[in-house]
Parts: sequence; structure tokens; C-alpha cells
Amino acid sequence: MKEFFKFVFASMVGVILSFFIIFVLLIGIIIATISMAGKDTKAEVSKNSIIHISLGYPIPERTSKNPLSNLGLFDFDSKKTLGLNDILASINKAKTDDNITGIYLDVSSMGSGLATTEEIRNALLKFKQSGKFIIAYSEIYTQGAYYLASVADKVYLNPEGIIDFRGFSSQISFFKGTLDKLEIEAQIIKVGTYKSAVEPFILDKMSEPNRLQVTSFLGSLYDHFLTKISQSRKIPKDSLFSIANNGKVRNAKDAITYKLADGLRYKDQVLDELKSRTGIDKKKDVNAVKLEEYPSEDEEKSSDNRIALVYASGEITGGEGDDATMGSERISRAIRKARTNDKIKAVVLRINSPGGSAVAS
Repeated sequence: MKEFFKFVFASMVGVILSFFIIFVLLIGIIIATISMAGKDTKAEVSKNSIIHISLGYPIPERTSKNPLSNLGLFDFDSKKTLGLNDILASINKAKTDDNITGIYLDVSSMGSGLATTEEIRNALLKFKQSGKFIIAYSEIYTQGAYYLASVADKVYLNPEGIIDFRGFSSQISFFKGTLDKLEIEAQIIKVGTYKSAVEPFILDKMSEPNRLQVTSFLGSLYDHFLTKISQSRKIPKDSLFSIANNGKVRNAKDAITYKLADGLRYKDQVLDELKSRTGIDKKKDVNAVKLEEYPSEDEEKSSDNRIALVYASGEITGGEGDDATMGSERISRAIRKARTNDKIKAVVLRINSPGGSAVAS
């Protein structure tokens, strides 16, 4: 029995030591990772380079300041991502960077909504004013991706690809039938004719006021969508409406016929054109730098006349909030800090929120 307890105790000590060693190693890895994150990981940009823009990830208002957020400690497939603020800053800097000759816009997937896409598109339009080129390529263009790509000098599509161009729509799921079968009655206090958020629980179809407002805002968005594409692609807006309304673009050749695309290319052919435009031998690689690695930060300049930019993103809540919510304490403190700083002459409050607590607001 004595020997038994001896072996049990030795095993316990071994297990505890193993966990301690693993813990120490994990702490060491985290410290080393944070140290690496603090260093400049931006790429060096050589002459005749292009910026490769691929936005296949959710785009927040600004890049996270968490040094571990883009390092994939627990997600080996994670990639570095940028917030909208740095995306716009990078495109703006590239406009005057003598080493950058153009942009390769890869819109195989898009992680941004219409408002964010609009701002990036406007930045690309300003980039084109420098005389530098933009080439867009994808196997499949969603409507949002095509809207962004339409600013390009050349829009290329895979020969077996497709452009989804069919207009805007809105769909709402209604639960009243299910609730009736479960003998559940939703009791709603509703104020306002156009307050439609509760309708799925008390109706089995859209109310006329809700149909009116959805039709109105969708129509406004769609008109803007068609107008901007019409200006970029030099296609009459009525023609674009007809193309979408009648489902005329059903394959890649149709996209060429109706001038939504400039050519059908495989990716290697697009790369060859990029090499030709930048004076690179076809046997060599394109001088490309990813947008996420492009050094966009300029040296900060001190001034006694400053404008503070306060980001108010996410659902409005009380308390401090977090990266995904707009905490009333944190936001009001930021505004108060700007108010008491004599060097700050104005505040831009950038709001991206679905709403939330009235008291916190």
C-alpha cells in the first residue's frame, strides 16, 4: 500500500509539472507574439509595384488595436484584416506613391455592406484621378462586388464565370403561423405606423405601410446603384435596368455582349497583362503588395488646430461596452476628452449603429 501511494503521488507531481511547463511555454509564445506584433511588418514597396486588394473578410469601421487579433494564435487559417479607416488611408496614399503604378482588384468574395463598399469605391475613383490603372478580375461577381469593380479601367471575367446582375430585393420571414400552431400569442405594444420590426410575430404578410417604406428605400438604393455603374461603364441607366429586369446576363458571353465586362480571361492571362502594364518580364512574378501589408501610415504632424474623429460603432448599450458595441460611458468619455482639449476645434462623430438603449443614447 505504501508503494501504491508513492507511485500515485509521483504521478500527480508529474502531471502538475507537465501542466506548469505547458503554461510557461504558452505564456512565452504569447509574449513573443505580442513582441512581434509591435514590430513593423509592413512590406517594402519596390518600383513598378501594384497593390493587390482582396476584401473577402468582414470590414469594421477601423482596424483592431488588439495585437493578437490578426496573428491566428488559435486559428491557423486566419489572415490579417484591415478596418475601413486603414483601407481608405492606404488607397489614398497609393494615389501619390511613385512606386505604385496600379491596383489589382480581386473581388472573388466581399465581406462589406453597401455603405462600406460605397466609401471604398469613392476612394478608388479618386485613385484613378492620378492616372494610375485599376484592373478587376473574378470568377463570379456578386452585385456588391460588381458595383465596386465597375470603377476599374478593365473588368475581366473568367470564361466560365458569371455576373449576378438582377436588381435588389428584400425578404421577410413571418412566424405568426408557427406561433398559432404552438398556441402562442405575441402581445406587442407598437407605436408608429411604420414600426415594422414586430410584424413577423403578429402578421402573416407585410403591412402596406411597411411595403411602402421597403419599396421606397430599396428603390432609392437601386437607382443610386444603377446611376453609378452607368457613369463608370458608360452604359445608359435604362439599359442597365432592362438587363437586370429581364435577366439578360446568364453566362460569361452575355456579360461581354451587354458590356458589363471588358473581356473573358483566365487568371494567368490577367497576371500577364499586369506584368505588361508594369514592365515586368512574363517569366518573373508581378511586383505586388497586399493592401494589408502596404505601409500607409504617415508621420504624425502636431498642430494646435485639430479635428477629433470619434467612432461610434455597434449597438448602443450602457456602461463601457466593447469592440462590438457602443458603450455610453466610453463614447461620452471620448467626447468629453475632446471637449476639454484646447487643441481640438471640432469633433466628427462617425456613427454605424442599428440603435439600442434610449437611456444610453
